[in-house]
Amino acid sequence: MPVWLSNFAPILILLAVVTFVIRRLPKIDVGHNDAFRRRRIMNWLPLGLTYAFLYMGRYNLKVSKFAFEEMQGADSVPLMGNADFGMIFMWGTIVYGVSFLINGPLTDKYGGRFSILVGSAGALVANLVMGLASWSLLNNGMFHKEIASNFVVIFSVLYSINMYFQSFGAVAIVKVNASWFHVRERGVFGAIFGILISLGIYFAFDWGYKILNSAGLIWVFFVPTIMLAIFWVLDFFIVQNSPGEAGQKDFDTADASSGDNGPQLGALAVFKLMLRNPVIITIALVEFCSGFLRQAIMQWYRTFAKQTDAMLGLKSSFVYDNWGLLLCCAGILGGVFAGTISDHVFKSRRGPVAALLYGVMLVCSIILVFTYKTSAVSWLVLFMSMAVIGVHGMLSGTASMDFGGRKNVGIAVGIIDGFVYLGTAVMSLTYAIVLPHEKLSEAGELIGPALDPANWRAWPIAMVPIAAIGLFFAFRVWNASPERKKKAA
Repeated sequence: MPVWLSNFAPILILLAVVTFVIRRLPKIDVGHNDAFRRRRIMNWLPLGLTYAFLYMGRYNLKVSKFAFEEMQGADSVPLMGNADFGMIFMWGTIVYGVSFLINGPLTDKYGGRFSILVGSAGALVANLVMGLASWSLLNNGMFHKEIASNFVVIFSVLYSINMYFQSFGAVAIVKVNASWFHVRERGVFGAIFGILISLGIYFAFDWGYKILNSAGLIWVFFVPTIMLAIFWVLDFFIVQNSPGEAGQKDFDTADASSGDNGPQLGALAVFKLMLRNPVIITIALVEFCSGFLRQAIMQWYRTFAKQTDAMLGLKSSFVYDNWGLLLCCAGILGGVFAGTISDHVFKSRRGPVAALLYGVMLVCSIILVFTYKTSAVSWLVLFMSMAVIGVHGMLSGTASMDFGGRKNVGIAVGIIDGFVYLGTAVMSLTYAIVLPHEKLSEAGELIGPALDPANWRAWPIAMVPIAAIGLFFAFRVWNASPERKKKAA
């Protein structure tokens, strides 16, 4: 196979899979005409791809670690070791989770279109600055010594700024689509949401590693900057908050806002309303566990494989070479499975799907404890990713619309997705403490306890209790369905 074809084959396969899946998704007839469906696709497609490129500009930090860990820091320690990455990622995810207290109400007040424009603009600037800082390190540029001496602090600040603006993305996409999708269609939209998340993972990892190896470290940050700038322009001219704003007819979505014709409540009143809603809080607790488990796999499998390669040989595996593509396919399958059985088996209830997939997570995490030092680890973590991305798309992308309602979905998804990233922050801190450290030899090669897979046992063990807790809370919302407001007589 020619080199150029082998490079583009994964992309062509992925596009074919996504096209096939979207065309084969079950159709739910709630009375939309063809013109409405076409305009809806025009609305969510650029919005969703913007969200995917936000992912690329979020997880490129992990890709950059593969370059920074080979750069000399103080005392023969890599510039960004396992603990350093864990701390930088932790601060970013804490900011991401807490920022929903601000960005959720802003989105409910000004709309999802406002939020995606602000979020993508802020994230592209933050990525531009991280790219310039990386350029300075590589080329002894301005502030080179200051950046090298305070690397963790500086990148923690820059990444936290990036993650503040990133947090607008999830709220924006759910807020906009809450007005465009009926409750009975939202399971299918959850599948689409899972596809968009998965594309972002593919862009972040497979594209990111190709960019790192071919163009260099700084372009790991500059390419997302460019793509977000392009999609900012597309969103500005195409995306609208509701069908009515796009020249279509608004309709009753049959969610928790159905029948609520009163004025928009203040942010504090809505927060109190959501925090008193046991379903919202239980879903948030489930998603706390999802945040821990999803990133425990996504952020650490490839590092584990690289650092233990001398003993396990995982770097030569198909999964390692195509990590982003396979995560993307796993996410697509998880999203499609979750959305389809939610709408067609469980009558648009989200809890049963979450419980089923968390059962899969618990069983697989237990198996992983005993098999992580074998070649089975690669395919097992992919299967776990399929399950947890299916849960995340179903709860953060769909249940937040159902139970928050289109009027208050910004705050609802803010609470739920905030818990996702607080779970991620706990994961980052946990693994920054328990995972083995690495050093650089005089020849610039990695050495130390991280190269022995026996020292990585805490990685799978930490997932087991989190999966069990997630399963417990998922069962608590098995029968939950949104209650419509009673219309005044």
